[in-house]
Amino acid sequence: MIYELIIAILIGLDQLSKYWALNYLQDIGSIPVIQNVFHLTYVENRGAAFGMFQNNQMIFVVVAIVASIFGLYYLHTKKVHPIGKVGIMLIISGAIGNLIDRVRLGFVVDYFDFRIIWEYVFNVADVFVVIGTVMLCIYILFFEGKEQVK
Repeated sequence: MIYELIIAILIGLDQLSKYWALNYLQDIGSIPVIQNVFHLTYVENRGAAFGMFQNNQMIFVVVAIVASIFGLYYLHTKKVHPIGKVGIMLIISGAIGNLIDRVRLGFVVDYFDFRIIWEYVFNVADVFVVIGTVMLCIYILFFEGKEQVK
């Protein structure tokens, strides 16, 4: 039950930030936080990472649901080091956060715009998925198969 509570809190943080973007940033378009480096820019993303696979919402819905079910099953049935557990919870939170947008709005709300790094705009759920994936990779490379805590 604790995993689900943590996931729900993380999803809530993601949805609150998107609520702000929809209700405030959408009308403004873009706010420079650090001119030409970091802006808050409202974008409606109808694709996946970096805007790939535009307008294929059903694929994303199915993948998010399957990944979330598998992740929760894994959390509750396998011995996993805390790094792996946090990684899985972050991935599930991000997947569900973006799934909510896809189902409710037909697109994902993005707003973090690091212009100095790349041209893509992303959101809190995307950050959860990326950090969770890195943590899961660390778990697999360095902890899986060794003595673990439950």
